Amino acid sequence: MFGKAGGGTRSEKRPLLETGGGKALFAALVLLVSCVAGWWFWKSRQPEHFYYRNMEMTALDGVDRNVYDPAAFVQQENGWITYEKNGAKALQGIDVSVYQGDIDWQAVADSGVEFAIIRAGYRGYSQGAIQGDANFQKNMEEALKAGLDVGVYFFSQATTVLEAEEEADFVLEAIRNYPVTYPVVFDWEFIDGQSARTDEIEGEHMTQCAKAFCELVAAGGYTPMVYFNQEQGYLYYQLDQLDGFSFWLAEYDQKPDFFYDFEMWQYTHTGTVPGIQGNVDLNLAFRDLSKQ
Repeated sequence: MFGKAGGGTRSEKRPLLETGGGKALFAALVLLVSCVAGWWFWKSRQPEHFYYRNMEMTALDGVDRNVYDPAAFVQQENGWITYEKNGAKALQGIDVSVYQGDIDWQAVADSGVEFAIIRAGYRGYSQGAIQGDANFQKNMEEALKAGLDVGVYFFSQATTVLEAEEEADFVLEAIRNYPVTYPVVFDWEFIDGQSARTDEIEGEHMTQCAKAFCELVAAGGYTPMVYFNQEQGYLYYQLDQLDGFSFWLAEYDQKPDFFYDFEMWQYTHTGTVPGIQGNVDLNLAFRDLSKQ
């Protein structure tokens, strides 16, 4: 017989984690989470790799990656390339020297060009003497009068830090009476087809020269920038030592595939612009590089 209503015996359920099976399941889950976390940590510590000219390259730590959307580059009927993403448009620009001859800068500005990088001078590749660009003053005055943002570049053949500093001093003196709002650029290039005093320069020395130039430019209150093509960027410049400066990439294509980030892109050396006879370099600036 039963006693009081409901007084029969019954078994009580134990919490799952207090059972043998529950403890085993919990331990398995902990092990799984630990393994996944360990795998992700290991993976994050592995070097990142990419390829250039069939060479496997190890990505540099601390250097920002190229995140531009390839689908956002559009070539227009006039040959200019535009880039628009999330409502923001890249700015159109040119870079010029005495080789572009006499320029109608108002026609250039009216065509839609928004900035110009003008050569201030160069160092000779045989004797190493510094020379000013013959059209520098005229180009600066007329480009500014036409309302363009203006930066400058120096064609370097520096082989030592001292020479790079000499080049920076030359540029800073040349621009001190102009409202330069765009970058001041270190443009070191190899000389193709000619014997040059710079033929044997190594990447370490090239990097040291760029850094010395840019540091003086920054100290002068301007925005320093380093110009290079893919070969220099991958095989010569130590970009992790220059990452505090802006980069200007020369890559002649309909869209850039350089692995690392860059603020400006020179996409052709055979562009055409109203007001300029013959070919001219065309560029996009992906950020507002003006320094007021």
